[in-house]
This record gives sequence, structure tokens and C-alpha cells, in this order.
Amino acid sequence: MSDILIIKTSSLGDVVHQMPAIADAARAMPGLRISWVVEEAFAPLAQLHPSVAEVIPVATRRWRSHLTSRATWREIGDFNTRLREPEFDKVIDTQGLIRSAIIARLAQGERHGYDAQSIREPLASRFYNIRHSVSRALHAVARNRELTALSLGYRPPDEIDYGLIKPGRSGDAPYALLLHGTSRTSKEWRAEDWIETGRWLHARGLQAVLPWGTETERQTAELLSNEIPGSRVLPRQRLDLTAGVIARATVIIGVDTGLLHLAAAYRVPLVGIYVATDPGLTGPVGSGAMRVLGSKSGGPSVRQAIEAAEQLLG
Repeated sequence: MSDILIIKTSSLGDVVHQMPAIADAARAMPGLRISWVVEEAFAPLAQLHPSVAEVIPVATRRWRSHLTSRATWREIGDFNTRLREPEFDKVIDTQGLIRSAIIARLAQGERHGYDAQSIREPLASRFYNIRHSVSRALHAVARNRELTALSLGYRPPDEIDYGLIKPGRSGDAPYALLLHGTSRTSKEWRAEDWIETGRWLHARGLQAVLPWGTETERQTAELLSNEIPGSRVLPRQRLDLTAGVIARATVIIGVDTGLLHLAAAYRVPLVGIYVATDPGLTGPVGSGAMRVLGSKSGGPSVRQAIEAAEQLLG
């Protein structure tokens, strides 16, 4: 066996969570050729993984909004053709959704996925040739690693390795990344807490850098930057460029967002701030230095976050 297809299309955090499974497979099976179907917005990120031979972008999010367009149907046809042309030894759907299972069904090869008890959308399991039982109580990274290992016939190692190559340091002054943006308002930290944290970083000689992804996040970044001395707002850019900024940071402080998992992948010291979600299931994991604060019942105080950052920096 030499050619496999991984289907993990989105979201940002899910894509990062898939990377240790790819690193495991490449290490366990030298010579393996890995292709990866991923949403077009996350393709630059998937392309950073040195063990991925081919990234196949899919645009289901964009297509759903333009189903009456002929151009959309031409793109769908081209994607189907691209997926059907090669014959894969195994197709592994680690997303476990009906839409990802349909993509798996289009590809040529033995289809592997979760059984009906292991996923949120049990109907998806009907699209697979071989179904595997993986506990839903496991962290997302562990679930991806387990399913991939069961599909290919090896045992994953104890250590988590995302497989990314950390870029060399730039000539920029030391900086800290403040990941304030997230997918739900319930997961956000208070603006006054970010401001106090940013001012503490400035007093410690670190520039606060504020990324953003949506217009609302841009406005928040500008608001915070106006109150944090010496800070700067990162321009919107491709994910591979943002990944480089993350990899070179001195420390990262962030809420429950996909970029926080990318910090864990690069082993950047990080403080995770959880306000409304369970870090035991989707929190950052890895071999780097990290402190995860808060839970689904509430977040940490600003003093707790600063003390955690101080410990990492000290």
C-alpha cells in the first residue's frame, strides 16, 4: 500500500488536529503517499505539512451559496473528476460528517471511517466499507490519530508530533500574539482583560500583536490596539503567512480558536483561555509549554492569565 486519501475538510482547529495523525502515518509507513481533501480556505495550511504530497481543495462552503451558478457546477464537476481519477489504496474520512462521507464515496479506494456510535452524524458511517469504533470521550487529536492508525494497521506513539517544520526567527523584536477572535461570542474574553494583559506585556518588553479574520474581529483588534501601548494589528493574510507569525512568537495568549491549536503545533509557549467550552475535548495539546485556564463554566481572571504567562516566560 502506498497511496491514501485523508478527508478532513474543516474547520481551522479540526485541520490542525489532523496533523499529528498524518505525522504518525508517515513515520509508521515510510514511502506512504498522502493526499488530503480540505476546504479551500485551509489549503495553504495543509500544504505546510511536509508529509502531505498533494492537497485537494474543496469549496463546499462557497458552493452552497452559489448553487444556481453554472460556474459552481463546473467546479463541482472538476472536483469530482480530480477525486475519481486516481485509485487510492485507502480513503480515510476523519471528519465523520455526511458531507465528508459523500466526498469519501466519490473517491476510488477502500473507504474507512467511524462507526455509527462514534460520530455525531451516524448516517455517515453507511458510506464506508470498514467502520471503526473510537470513543467520543477522547480529545479530537486522539480520535484522529486512533482512526487513522486503525485504518492503516499500526499503533500511534505516545508523543504527539504535528510534523510541522518551525521557521527560523525573523529580525523582528520579540512579540506576543493575542488571539482574541473566536467563532462564538460566548467564547470571548472581556476587552478590559485583553487590555490589561497587553499593557503587562508591553511593560515586560513584548509587543502585543493582534490578528483578525472577520470585520468584527478587525474592529475589536483596532479597539484593543488603541488601548495597548506599542501594539500592532496584523494585516489579514493567508493562513500559511499567519502560521509563520505564530511560529516566531515569544508567547501566545488566546481563547478557544483554531489559531491556538496552531501555536501548540509549533510548540510555542501558550496560555489557553477557556470561557464556555471544555478544554478536555478540544483544548490545545502537544509537547510544548502551555497553561490552559478556565472551563465551559467560566474563564480565568486577568491576574490568573498574567501569572500563567509569567511562569512560561520565566
